[in-house]
Amino acid sequence: MARRIASCDNLSLPSVDVVKKDFKKFKRHHEAAPAVEETAPVIGENSGRLYVIATPIGNMEDLSIRAKRVLAEVPALACEDTRVTRKILSRYEIPTPGIMIAYHEHNEEWATRRVVGLLASGQNVGLCSNAGVPCLSDPGYHVVRAAIQEGYAIEMLPGPNAAATALVLSGLPPSSYTFLGFPPRKEGQRRRFFAEEAQRPHTMIFHESPYRLGSTLADAMVSLGDRRAAVAIELTKMHETVDRGWLSELAAKYEGKQVKGEITVVIAGANPKFMRASEATEAPEETEV
Repeated sequence: MARRIASCDNLSLPSVDVVKKDFKKFKRHHEAAPAVEETAPVIGENSGRLYVIATPIGNMEDLSIRAKRVLAEVPALACEDTRVTRKILSRYEIPTPGIMIAYHEHNEEWATRRVVGLLASGQNVGLCSNAGVPCLSDPGYHVVRAAIQEGYAIEMLPGPNAAATALVLSGLPPSSYTFLGFPPRKEGQRRRFFAEEAQRPHTMIFHESPYRLGSTLADAMVSLGDRRAAVAIELTKMHETVDRGWLSELAAKYEGKQVKGEITVVIAGANPKFMRASEATEAPEETEV
């Protein structure tokens, strides 16, 4: 139904003098009103600082000099597992701080409030996971986000990282890559997970459980087609191994095989130089959710 538009011929508009008078009135009111500015939370000079500390992924000699110093200085540590962190402190004869907080996926909400409370009281807090960089497939994101929102200073102490180490050792293009964390556990979800990356040129990096390595490589082969890949196991440790080859070869090698240790997988992106077929095969329809 068409709308009927009323004629504006009979509308009475205010005179120019009335408009000027109203504008002057508005201007006086606006100038008298106090200015309102949006500002970040005001943090006192005595507020604490959050130190995000990377720890060794295997070889204990990889802890940085800076990390050793900060671990020895902070009065509080938030750790994925306090027992693991105590071993690091013991290895370098670093005194255990007075406050040790277990910070993991099952208590992140409570632990985040605890850490923010310590920062508010003026205490510096160190954040570390069992191995590698906090937040990257490890706890830490929520406390970092909370500290940012509250305006506290954050300092990152870089160090060992399994994804970066595996990428370099894989021999695959490092100029553009995507870190995918852990793939889904179920087959159908996992195949769709890889299918979403099938046409992207970036090198893929992800972690996987030793119990699912063979099936995950097979699902990657189904969704991505045959590509160059590498399986890195126990990086920086005594029994470090890096297997490089085609996905089809690696999937066959690890099918039903018992694997021990931490695993990082690197797979080439959609680059013809590293693919046996011009296009990845399509993932089959799955009903599993």
